[in-house]
Parts: sequence; structure tokens; C-alpha cells
Amino acid sequence: MRKHSAWIFELLLRALLPGKGRHRSGDAPSTPEHPDTPTLSIPRVPAEQRLLRGEDVALIRPYILTPQERQERRLQRARRRALWLAVHGVDAGPRWIHGVEVAG
Repeated sequence: MRKHSAWIFELLLRALLPGKGRHRSGDAPSTPEHPDTPTLSIPRVPAEQRLLRGEDVALIRPYILTPQERQERRLQRARRRALWLAVHGVDAGPRWIHGVEVAG
């Protein structure tokens, strides 16, 4: 039984561990040469087009909100919170619907 376990273990190690590279011929070329293959050319952009000019950059920071945007986000958060609570069985909806006060 030990002989069979050792044989199976050896097979698994041979399958999982990398080879030693003994089967590679020393005088064989590594890659074939193809002279008609096109070479990769990287398109070059002139330096004046790569640099940013002050006129091209927006001076408004995207993370600063106007008061209207801040209010709209606050209202959106409240709507999402009310929906999440409604899914879990808690009534936290609006108190006024179309100008009429709703009993809470």
C-alpha cells in the first residue's frame, strides 16, 4: 500500500510542479524570424497638443455642490430612506401628498 501511495504522490507532484526543462533542444532557434511582419508603430502627438492650457481646464471643482444640488441630494436620500424603511415594514413616507396632509 505504501508503494501505491508514493507512486500516486509522485504523479501528483509531477503534474503540479513546473518541469525542469530537460526536453528542450539547445541548438534549436527560440523563435522563427518573419521579415514581412509589420512592426508596431506608436502614433506621436506633438508636444503642444499634449500639454494642458489654462483655457482648456474647467475651474469648477466637481466635488463642490451648489445649494440647489445639495438640497436635491438631501431630498433624494430622504426618498431612498423612506423606500428602504417601507420595504422593511416601517411607515416613514411623506406627510404631505399633493398639498393634503396625510395622517401618520
